[in-house]
Amino acid sequence: MATATYTPIATQTLGSAAASITFSSIPGTYTDLRLVLTCTTSAQDEIAIQFNADTATHYSATSLGGTGVTAVSSNATTQSNIEINFTGATNTTGPALFTVDAFSYAGGTNKTVVASVANDGNGSGSVELTVGLWRSTSAITSIKVFLVNANNFNTGTIATIWGI
Repeated sequence: MATATYTPIATQTLGSAAASITFSSIPGTYTDLRLVLTCTTSAQDEIAIQFNADTATHYSATSLGGTGVTAVSSNATTQSNIEINFTGATNTTGPALFTVDAFSYAGGTNKTVVASVANDGNGSGSVELTVGLWRSTSAITSIKVFLVNANNFNTGTIATIWGI
């Protein structure tokens, strides 16, 4: 069995608050991509992603999560993005960890992603797993990460994209 090698493509550490983080010019030389985001936000919010600046309704997602009190599931079709945390909002002080894996991102088929979320709400956190689909056969060359309700990522937020 071959061992997967993770190669950092780019990292962004926010020196000031920002509404979104975009990685562009992603090379097509890897099999898969992994986005890792550790953040706090200016207000509780949900995080979404878009590929190649595609804002049309080419996305869908199914999510399952829990808050320690409640189990939640969600399904969204014909969306303008993949929302990767339906269950629990981000936090203003405790960091949340998001990972998004995009499989066969450079291939000529629709793109499948799996996102996981661990959100420390200081006793009221959440965990979540989302499976998403971008209905496009284009290679992923850019990824935009943003907050659904137009809040900001706080200073110190770190996002890294890895080639696998």
